[in-house]
Amino acid sequence: MARCSFRRMRAAGCFRARAYMSEENEMALPRLVILELLLYASCFICGIVTAASLIIVQGEFAGRCMLYGTVSYNATAQSLGVDSSSPTSLCFFVTVISVFMGVYCFSLTLYWIYTCCMGEEVSRARVWMNVSLVVCGIFLFFLLVSGCILKIGRDRLCDSILRNTTIKSCEDAQTKRWISPYHGERFYSGLHSAEGAVWVNFFFWMLIFMVVMFQKYQASEFTIEEGEHVSPSESNPILGRTKHFCVSKTPTSQNQHHHTHVLGSPRRLAGRKRQKKEV
Repeated sequence: MARCSFRRMRAAGCFRARAYMSEENEMALPRLVILELLLYASCFICGIVTAASLIIVQGEFAGRCMLYGTVSYNATAQSLGVDSSSPTSLCFFVTVISVFMGVYCFSLTLYWIYTCCMGEEVSRARVWMNVSLVVCGIFLFFLLVSGCILKIGRDRLCDSILRNTTIKSCEDAQTKRWISPYHGERFYSGLHSAEGAVWVNFFFWMLIFMVVMFQKYQASEFTIEEGEHVSPSESNPILGRTKHFCVSKTPTSQNQHHHTHVLGSPRRLAGRKRQKKEV
């Protein structure tokens, strides 16, 4: 009885430990999903800020893209004028990338919110994690290109302003008068905001990439642990659930009882040996 109770206690302890580990793994995934959801919302805001800032700057210069542009100073009219500008497709490229990322993040945010509200299981297959990693890599590449375009293009524009005029800083050019139909009242702050939003967006996508990688690693590690402890005979074919047992190498009480029933009790065996010796 003591051995049987000890084995039952050990089996119960093993079952509780594994149940605790499974609950801990299930609780860790929603927390990571919530973090990923917040990052997607932040990326959506950054994409909207980038696109809106570029559109405002283009509106101030009659739809022309002032990245890599040149500016001259008219001493007679004491105003600034535009000598050259980049193709509109350059600013359009950065704007479209930002808008597309914003729409993607907004859609994913709505999907996770809908899934949580409907009470469905918040989990992803390994295939979709790989797809998310590929999407993150593509977005990181385009954000890097967009950030370099905004950085170098704004520096070229500011260099032309400082070289062709008597203005000491590019930010001071916002207070000067521009030749109609141009009015660069917020061109520097707009380009600076767009560039900053792109680099912040790049940082957030790096965090999303690491969060998805951690989810993938955690899911693969949990699958390996289940494969080590669970055999096909331990699964429930009706409910499709898996039962965890703590297997003991020592014989159970039923096996001991069967062994005693077949061979007989120890006293009977000793009596048979004595009879053989007397004969």
